[in-house]
Amino acid sequence: MKHISDIAELRSTITQWRQQGQSIAFVPTMGNLHQGHLSLIDAAAERADKVVASIFVNPMQFGANEDLDSYPRTLKADAKALEAHGTALLFTPSADIIYPKGLAAQTFVEVPGITDCLCGASRPGHFRGVTTIVNKLFNLVQPDIACFGVKDFQQLQVIKTMVSDLAMPIDIVEVATGRHQDGLAMSSRNGYLTEAERQIAPQLYQTLQRMAQQLKGGENIERCVKNAQQHLTQAGFKVDYLEVRRPQDLALANDKDQSLVIFAAAYLGKPRLIDNLAVEL
Repeated sequence: MKHISDIAELRSTITQWRQQGQSIAFVPTMGNLHQGHLSLIDAAAERADKVVASIFVNPMQFGANEDLDSYPRTLKADAKALEAHGTALLFTPSADIIYPKGLAAQTFVEVPGITDCLCGASRPGHFRGVTTIVNKLFNLVQPDIACFGVKDFQQLQVIKTMVSDLAMPIDIVEVATGRHQDGLAMSSRNGYLTEAERQIAPQLYQTLQRMAQQLKGGENIERCVKNAQQHLTQAGFKVDYLEVRRPQDLALANDKDQSLVIFAAAYLGKPRLIDNLAVEL
């Protein structure tokens, strides 16, 4: 596996592969990799000749009170795992390389509408940071496909919208949420959970599953959400949001909609956990 931090060297390598007629799949990450990330690498390897992964902890998508400085950096272990899963190239640029003029002077990319709700409402500016860095990485790597996890459903829809609106010749591949045996969605932030909190954490997904069954049984959306919020609060979560929305445009769902996604974000101690579950009525 090549490990590159320089843009010129990255472009030279990509050009060589292109001249050889090889296809390229890309998985952008912020590192501190877990099995969920590696499932994206595996999905990429099934679909292209060369897999490129990036590790860049993107300051633009962190808010003033968020955990940029304390975000885990585990590059040595990450590189070993990526190589074991067949990654051909790991790109690890510095912030100075990505944002040479600084964040304040950086041109940005922003998707309107669907970034205003859910995590976009809770974390102002977050998705501007996501779309700007993903756009820049796409320009650098120029992949044929890119793989993203369904756990970050809103992010997935935002990136798909950006790719469509800006006519990028990239296929976005959706990869199912990686979960632990008890159902908890895999996340780098799970490492912040205490042992006691880790025992409680699976109740987030269990609550979504219970909501799905209730909705399929004809339960009113508003009542279903209210009961679930009460349950999570009693279990020890501090609910940020718990909403049922339509998958295509992330608008709030009503009782006439048939395709739904239940979205949840809740604090459990220090970490903010997110999850979602698609429901077909």
